[in-house]
Formats: sequence, structure tokens, C-alpha cells
Amino acid sequence: MTPIKTEPLTAAAFAPFGDVLEAAGDFRLINESMCQRHHDRAKLDFGPEGRAGISIFNAQPRALPYDFTLVERHPDGSQAFVPMSEHPFLVIVAPDRGGTPGTPRAFLTNGAQAINFHIGTWHGVLTPLHAPGLFAVIDRIGRTANLEEYRYGHPWRIIGP
Repeated sequence: MTPIKTEPLTAAAFAPFGDVLEAAGDFRLINESMCQRHHDRAKLDFGPEGRAGISIFNAQPRALPYDFTLVERHPDGSQAFVPMSEHPFLVIVAPDRGGTPGTPRAFLTNGAQAINFHIGTWHGVLTPLHAPGLFAVIDRIGRTANLEEYRYGHPWRIIGP
């Protein structure tokens, strides 16, 4: 079993895989200056044949250490996970190595972050660490399944920092 330490989720570290959605950085005031708008934080892409859809996922919480072999990617559209609670969750990603995933990385959100995977990004399944595992998921709705799965030949173990 190969261990992987979690990393804090930052925009710079996560940039090769997608976008970090959080209320940080530049903003403009709206609603009579009572609201900060952090504008256009994700590159949503649903391809020429798709449209945006919002689904609600209710995932069972996991615990660290967390063992996995399965990752997936969406070749036809981006996918965003927006937690509907304040709890941190685990984000597993892997670079593409000629059509298969390379060595995974694991990020831990801070409880006030969401993520958007770019098209074709290998990633782990939705992995909340606390109940409820309730998420709004914004992804492509279309005629294709928009899903490729891959199982590593050996398990990976995500441990804490």
C-alpha cells in the first residue's frame, strides 16, 4: 500500500487539475455594499453537445486513513463539487499519463472551499470526511455518459498531513 499525505487545498497547487472556489482575493461589492462578489471563479466547460446541470449528491463519509484504487474522469465536461455544509472534504486527483492516471495527490479543503475539475482530470470519488455528505454538483448533462473509470493495480492510502 502506497501512502499519500494530504496537502492543504490552494489555488496554486490545484491549478493543473481545476479551480478552487472560495471567497478569497479580488471582489466587488454588490447589494448596497452588503455582499462581496468573487466573480467568475471556475472554468465551467460542457462541450458543444452538453449543457450545465445541477445535481444533489448525498455521499457517505469516509475517514482517514482512506484506501482507494478507483479514479475517474469526465472527457466531455467539467465537474464542480460544492459542499452544502461547512465540513472539510478530501479531493484526490492524478495527472494524466498517456490516457491513464499517474501518481495521485490528495488535498484537504478547509471547510469553506469548493472545487471544479477541468475536463479530463483524473479524480477520486466524492469523499466527505463528516456527515452530512451533501453536495451540489455542477456538471455536464448530455447524451454521453461522460465517464471513464480506472482502477490502479494496487491500493493507495491517504493519510493526514
